[in-house]
Formats: sequence, C-alpha cells, structure tokens
Amino acid sequence: MTTPAIDPRLISGLASQFATLSEQMRRVSGDLGVLQAQIVAPVPRQPVQQHPAPPYPQAHAQPPYPQPAYPQPTHPQQTHPQAQPQQAQPQQPPTPPRAPAVRPRPHAPSRRATSTKKSEPWWQRDGVISRVLAVAGAGVTLIGVVMLLVLAAQAGWFGPELRVGAGAVFSIALVYIGSRIYGKSGGRIGGIATAATGIAGLYLDVVAVTVLYEWLEPVIGLIAAFGIAAAGVALAVSWRSQPMAVLILIGVAICAPVVTGGVTLSLIAFFTATFIASFAAQLGRDWPILSGARTLPVVLVTLFGIAQAENWGASVSEAIPLLIVSAIVATFGIGSSVELLRRNVADVMATAMMAASAIPVLVVGALFEPWTATLVHGLVALGCLLVIAVGTWLPAGAKIVLAVVGSLALLQAVLVPTSVELRPLALLVVAAVLVVAAYRTSSVLAYFVGVAFAALGALGYVVVSPPASITDSRYAVDEFGVVLAGLLLVAVAAGLVYVAAQLKIADKNLQAFWVGAGLVSLYALTSATVALGLVAIGGMTGFVAGHCAATIEWMAVAMALLVLGLRSEKYAHTALLAGLSLTAASVAKLFLFDLVALDGLFRVCAFIVVGLLLLFAGTRYAKVFADRAAS
Repeated sequence: MTTPAIDPRLISGLASQFATLSEQMRRVSGDLGVLQAQIVAPVPRQPVQQHPAPPYPQAHAQPPYPQPAYPQPTHPQQTHPQAQPQQAQPQQPPTPPRAPAVRPRPHAPSRRATSTKKSEPWWQRDGVISRVLAVAGAGVTLIGVVMLLVLAAQAGWFGPELRVGAGAVFSIALVYIGSRIYGKSGGRIGGIATAATGIAGLYLDVVAVTVLYEWLEPVIGLIAAFGIAAAGVALAVSWRSQPMAVLILIGVAICAPVVTGGVTLSLIAFFTATFIASFAAQLGRDWPILSGARTLPVVLVTLFGIAQAENWGASVSEAIPLLIVSAIVATFGIGSSVELLRRNVADVMATAMMAASAIPVLVVGALFEPWTATLVHGLVALGCLLVIAVGTWLPAGAKIVLAVVGSLALLQAVLVPTSVELRPLALLVVAAVLVVAAYRTSSVLAYFVGVAFAALGALGYVVVSPPASITDSRYAVDEFGVVLAGLLLVAVAAGLVYVAAQLKIADKNLQAFWVGAGLVSLYALTSATVALGLVAIGGMTGFVAGHCAATIEWMAVAMALLVLGLRSEKYAHTALLAGLSLTAASVAKLFLFDLVALDGLFRVCAFIVVGLLLLFAGTRYAKVFADRAAS
C-alpha cells in the first residue's frame, strides 16, 4: 500500500490562510479595545476603517505554529508563477495605518460595584472579625489577670507570692507568644493583641505589688511601671501599631482602679507615669488616638480625686499631692501638645488634649485658701501667656485654647480673693490692661479676651450698682470701689471702640458701636457720680448733690457731642443726633426727676448750669451757621 503524495502547495496555502486569520483576529482585538475605552470614558471618536481580509497573506506574515524541522518550500507565487491555480491571485492593496488602541483610563468604580460594596455586611469586611475577637480576647485575659491578683487575694487562694509570680510569668509568656505569632503569616492582629495583653498584665502586676501587697516602695514601683509602659509603647512603635499602644493604655486604665481599690493617690501617680512614658511614641507619627488614650485617663482620675478631696474636706497636706499632679499634668500636657503642633500644625487632637490637660489645675485651687488659689491660677495664666508669646507659629486653634485657659485662670485669680463690691473693679482693670496690650501689639486675640473681661465687669457693675441705686436713695451704694469702677468702665468702653477701629474689626458698624459705648458710659458715669456724692457727703444730701452733678455732666457731654458734630464731617450726623438726644434727656431729667428730688441750692445750681449750657450751644450753632452763610 503506497502512501499518497502530499502537495507542498496545499500545505503552503493552509499556512497562509492561518496567518491571515491570526492577523484579522489581532485587528478585531485592537478595535474591541478602542470600543471599550470609548464606552468607559468618552474620548474623541477616531474613524476605524474596515479592510477586507486578503485571500492570501502578505509576504511578511509568519505562521502561528512552530516551524518544521525540514526545509519549507518556497511560495508558489514566488517560485512558480506559471503554476498558479486556475484563478489568478489579485494584487494585495497596501494596508492603511490602523488607529492605535487606547488604553482604558482609571475610573471610579461603577454604581453597581459601589452599591455592592456598601451593602457588604460589616462582619465580612477585611479583618473586622479578627480584630473584634482579638480585642475581646485581650479584655477577657486581662480580667483573668485582675481576678488572679485581686479576687484570689480576697478569697485567700494560693499565697501572695504565688499569685504575683504566676501573674508575672503568665504576662511575660503572653508577650513572648505574641512576638512569635506576629512573625508568622497572618499573625499581625493576634500577635499585637496577645503582646499588648501581656504588657498590660505586667503593668497591673507591678501596681498590685506596690499598692495591694506593699512589697515595693512607691517610688520604685512608679519607676518599674514607667519602664514597662515605655517598653510596651516602644514595641508598638517597632511594630508600627497604634492600636497596640492604645490597647495597652486602655487596658491599664480600665483594670488598674480595680487593683488599687478605687481612685487613690497611688492610682493617680501610676497614671501620670503612663501619661509621660507614652509620649515618645507620638514623636514623628500621626497617632491621634494614642494622644487621647494617654491623656484622658489621668485627667479623669485627677478630677475624680479632687472631687473626693473636696467632699471629704481634705487638709492642705492631703491636697498638696493633688496640686503637684495637676501641675505636672498641665505642664507636660501643654508642653507635649506644643511639640506635636510644632511638628504638625494640623493635629487637632493635640489641641484638644492641650485643653483637657489644663482642666485639673484650674479646679484644684478649690482645695486651698483664696490667696494660695490666686497664686496658682496666676501662674497658670502667666504660663499660657508665655506659651502664646513664644509659640508664634502655633495655629489659631491652639492659641485660642491657650487664651481661654489663661483667661479662666486669670478670672479665678481675680474673683477668688476679692469681695463682691470690688470684683467689677478688678475685672475692669484686667480688661483695661488687655485693651492696651491689644493696641500696642495689634493682637486681635488680646482684644477679644479684653472684651470678655469688660463684659463681665460691666455685668458685675450692674449687679453691684443696679438702676434702683440711682433712682432711690434707700438703695444707693456708698462704696468708693463703685466710683472707681464706674469711671474705669467709661474709659474701657471708649477704649474698646477706639481699638476696634484701629484693628479694623468694626469698620462698617463703628458708629453703632460708639452709640452703644456711649449708653454704657452714661450709666456708669451717672452711677459713679451719685456714689461719689454719697461717699463725699453722705446721706440724702450726698444723694441729691450727686444727682445735681450727674445732670450737669449729662448736659456737658451733650455739648461736647454737638461741638464734635460741627467740627467732624465723618461723625457729624451721629454726633449731632447723639448730642441732641442727650440734650433732650438732660432737660427731661431736670424737669421730671431733679425738680422733685432736688431741693434748695442743688436745684437752683442744676437749672442755672443746664440753662447756661443750652444758651452756649444755641449761640455756638448760630455763629457757625452764620459763618457758613457768609462764606
């Protein structure tokens, strides 16, 4: 049986057809890429020319299969032109350039994908279940350590040495196991939780040895706790895990009060050590949660300790440790927050913790005598002022927090040692100083703090010298402090508006501010004048003399405003309106109040002086208008 001969031309033709199909599929693939890019992201349309597939491949087309080992026959078109098939092969047209395939641009996920992602249950998200289980395991394990240290001691189980030793060995073993788990694939979460539990257990073991069993001196126990907290946070830094550091601090904060039997000075001291030891982990790292976890526990237990001492009537010797702790927390808290803000001015948590750390020192003064509290609060206000002056690079939010803290401290320093009658004067003195400082330094912050103190001073002045003290001699106040406070309130009210104009704070409503300041000044001047009459003369005579002088003052101020309206074009309308209004009020007071309340020489003096001032005003206005008409 003979094998049929294989025609080489047939093989060559089949190879050419396969090459043609391969080239055609490549073009279709490119066109599909262009179409996909146009559907996903609209791009300028490019015409795609369709070309009929040639019946035979180009000369450069290569077959898509491996070359055979034997020599290939030449193409019949090249070697045997006379041996073509019955139908001649048409000439291959040149292939026009094809549009380059456009790669799809990155685009947002489709609505379908977004909705699918949003509808995904929280427990199916990456790492949620493992984190929840790890945190729960850490909490339960810490509770077990606390039960070993405290409840076993209360029940008399084992011996103290065995309980403490077992707790230490168990905690060290947890740290070792956590480090081994961390190094394995997928063991980061479990390793962090296990190691954090061990470190917190070691810390609680030291607290129990120091406070519960009293085997260590408090200083040595604090040093050991400081070292454990620093080592644990350092391990969290090396593992680049903020949750680990937070887990250590939160675990200690929750479980330590159970070991110490409540909030005690020892617990506050241990929390202070942890507060300081964990600060280094924040340097160079954006770990805002750690800032809250290290600050809030010590602030809360310190406030709770101050409240306990206040309720129990603690002595000065018992209150001094709380004062020291409050000062340390405030100083280190503000200082560390300033350092963090120096590295990152956008750290909002650092600004918030700056305010939180200053709260204990603001309330600890309630445990001491007034002058001691004043000294403490004065130092706090001075410290805040120095930080604001030195930290010119601080963000506006931090400066506002420091200003509020300093203002509250200064307010307490002013109010605590002074009597009720002198408090408005003290507040207005502070306001005057702040207004002058705002004018000299062009500080808007100092100006608004001065406004706050001036408002409190004005409110206190109304309380000390109410309107009834002006209209009824039975309620009149004969305090020299009221006189000084009234005169100072006039100066502060005018100074606030003047400095606001200099600092461009109230350009649009400046005249309205002047009117408001004028009303406040009129009340303060009247009250101060009546009080001065009572202080200088006394009795009903002093009250009458004060009102006589007040009426004359009203008219004198009205004349000054009228003269200002004639000389100043800028304030002409406002000054004229205010002057005429005050003139009408002076005449009304003269006839409605003074005519009844005053008697004898004071009544005569009031009518004569007011009449002369009215004549002077009329003559002055007539001369000015005559001169304007003549010119």
